[in-house]
Amino acid sequence: MTYTVHEIAKALDCEAFGNIDIVVERVAEPASASSTDLALLTNPKFADGLSQGQARVAMLWPGADWQAMGLEAAIIPTRGRYAMSGLSEMMDLGQHYAPGIHPTAQIDTTAEIGADVQIGQFVVIGPRARIGSNCVIGPFCHIGADCDLGDDAFLRDHVSIGARVSIGARFRAQPGARVGADGMSFVTPEESGVEKARESLGDQGEVHSQTWARIHSLGAVTIGDDVEIGANTCIDYGTIRDTRIGNGTKIDNLVHIAHNVTVGHDCLFAAQSGIAGSTVIGNNVVFGGQVGVTDNTTIGDNVIAGGGTKILTKVAAGQVMLGYPAVKMDTNLEMYKSLRRLPRFMKQMAELQKSVSKRGSND
Repeated sequence: MTYTVHEIAKALDCEAFGNIDIVVERVAEPASASSTDLALLTNPKFADGLSQGQARVAMLWPGADWQAMGLEAAIIPTRGRYAMSGLSEMMDLGQHYAPGIHPTAQIDTTAEIGADVQIGQFVVIGPRARIGSNCVIGPFCHIGADCDLGDDAFLRDHVSIGARVSIGARFRAQPGARVGADGMSFVTPEESGVEKARESLGDQGEVHSQTWARIHSLGAVTIGDDVEIGANTCIDYGTIRDTRIGNGTKIDNLVHIAHNVTVGHDCLFAAQSGIAGSTVIGNNVVFGGQVGVTDNTTIGDNVIAGGGTKILTKVAAGQVMLGYPAVKMDTNLEMYKSLRRLPRFMKQMAELQKSVSKRGSND
């Protein structure tokens, strides 16, 4: 898969300079780029790496002096990181799944399969499932009964989609993603110690052995258009109503979204985030890695939570949160600074107490 500098610049709506007929075979970091690579150098702080490689052409930051760098050509985007989106799409070699439907695939006779699909080895598609046009379903995937998968979906290997799940167009799922597991919902015949502790904020009363009874998941999962979920991410069924993921939301690896959760449009959740049951997440919410959200709470639109944040209460729209428990980021930083000063303060306090005690004994 090769392109000229001119073809790349035109596709990305960027400016091109120098010998625009140079052919590019792949994208590389500056220090490891060969003469047929496009060096990716959109941040000037990494410019020193260019002299260590053999690149003739690079994608640079606006205003960069490409000729002074010894390059024969340059591509200059307005926003380098955004240009990477289109560039990476052009240069992606893909997974090389074979066209058509593999003979080992097990497709129920009542399933509806759209035009121009690719279905890999040992795929199982259940009764009355509906697969849209131009879908790619990798090896060992399972799509349950009455599932609806929209057009242009791309499922890597070992993706599991449970019965009754509804997914919009252009869905992408990485290996091992699971959509439609039963929610963790159990109940005891009598009021449980957990319920008592929650009401009293710590006291579970007299302790008794308890047996847990399953509450079955009668709801499903509804996912909008242009959603992506990462490897080994799990999205649970709703208990009665559906768990919902809005259009354009992107979910990283190892994320858990529990039963009855509602996630808005264009959210971004990094790896190992966990959202407990019946929580409502607004639009354009961003979670760093290992963010945790308690159950039955609400996160407003445009909230950002830094890595490791644990959200235990409602968060208003537009807040930037950090810490455990979550507070505004500037408050958390002040708290951290104070915590670091604490040993010094304690030492000063001990010296002060010693001085006062000595003075009292002299009196």
